[in-house]
Amino acid sequence: MNRKYLGDYHHYLIEKLGSDVNESRLYLNTALEESDPEDFLVALRNVVEAHGITKTARLAGLNRVSLYKMLSKRGNPSIFSLAAILKALGFEFRIERSHRAA
Repeated sequence: MNRKYLGDYHHYLIEKLGSDVNESRLYLNTALEESDPEDFLVALRNVVEAHGITKTARLAGLNRVSLYKMLSKRGNPSIFSLAAILKALGFEFRIERSHRAA
């Protein structure tokens, strides 16, 4: 795939996620439901980038560099860090009963 196309798509994605909070919510939920945990971290990083990494780090009480590392493909953030990031973005964890549950 052409690198310019990927760059254009990433720019479009970040712009869309930054301008529509509901789009960010749907994007994160889809990544969580259909992807592996590493892909969810990349999706969360995209949303954080769209909403401002420095601003999100400040609101979450995290160091900006640490935020970059924990949201990388090899990152391993704690559940507390994830909760702080989501709260800074205006989201929250929620546990619901699965429709697939016995």
